[in-house]
Amino acid sequence: MNKRIQLLLVDDQYLFLESLKIVIENIAPDMYVAATAINGEDAVKKLSEFPIDIVLMDVRMPVVDGVTATRMIHNLYQSVRIIMLTTFEDDDYVREAMRNGASGYLLKNIAPKMLVSAVRAVYDGSILMDPGIAGNLMQSLYSNKESAERITGEKLPDWFYELSPREKTIIKNILLGKSNKEIAADIHIGEQTVRNYISNIYAKLCVPDRRALLVCVRQIPASCFS
Repeated sequence: MNKRIQLLLVDDQYLFLESLKIVIENIAPDMYVAATAINGEDAVKKLSEFPIDIVLMDVRMPVVDGVTATRMIHNLYQSVRIIMLTTFEDDDYVREAMRNGASGYLLKNIAPKMLVSAVRAVYDGSILMDPGIAGNLMQSLYSNKESAERITGEKLPDWFYELSPREKTIIKNILLGKSNKEIAADIHIGEQTVRNYISNIYAKLCVPDRRALLVCVRQIPASCFS
């Protein structure tokens, strides 16, 4: 018998974890759930204990969220492939997860047989994204540029068009003088995730710190960050 695909399932909902484990092992004889984890930190620990091929991981979890965990896992275990499995069609999470090394982004309402097929495809080297999420992502890329140019009547710096809606929201909060902790509370994400977004913003704007960021973004009408 060929080697079975070793899976790590990561979700903070125990019932979902157990249900997914049963479904996969009942319909996919070529797969084996080697371990489960309840958050990103636990997932990194389990990867040091089990030989894992594919991680199926939720996005929003306590302690360490799935997007941050994806970056950690990709840095430590580059041969491990990660599929984000979530209920949220959030463009910012999609961008961040794929940037951090995810090989797929699928919704939890996917049919079990399609999920199993997706796992096999990612194991073979494919990159997958739910069609609805992909469509929303492309639409947001075009609408960002069109709406910004309508507001200002002129072309904005190239870096502005690379900002995601979530990054613009964070910039807006920075302009209001809010701390990372306050921003995290306002938009309901972890403080570490806010820091990750800000690091990405620095990279896109080619600035070293918050002060330089403020100098840069104050050249743009505040309404563009609404």
